Amino acid sequence: MPARHRVQEPDDAPLLARLRALCLALPGVTETRSWGHPNFRTQKCVFVTYEWVARQPSMAFRVGPDGIARYLAQPRFFATPYGRGEWISLKAGGRPNWRLITTLVQKSHRLAAPAPRARARPRRP
Repeated sequence: MPARHRVQEPDDAPLLARLRALCLALPGVTETRSWGHPNFRTQKCVFVTYEWVARQPSMAFRVGPDGIARYLAQPRFFATPYGRGEWISLKAGGRPNWRLITTLVQKSHRLAAPAPRARARPRRP
């Protein structure tokens, strides 16, 4: 399991700002700060987490138990050390793939959101 580093670095502000805009554009989403890093919630369920792990920024997403193996086969993903086997984490340093991140944010939101909210259209950031 990678060592956790929970302090936000000053140079990751644009990365976090873009993730924040994606998450907050979805219906019913709020941002909270717990466990030393930002979390994005729908109702009371966290669906995306931004944190530093092994000295690099990462994003954790709820994907459900069926999606884990597919993502972990790719080197940019690692097992999230929480989430009861339904979360994966993405190494977000370097040049992030925003198309992939957008897909993961939306999928994670659908899994965590109550059905009527998950079907609603996202707001423009």
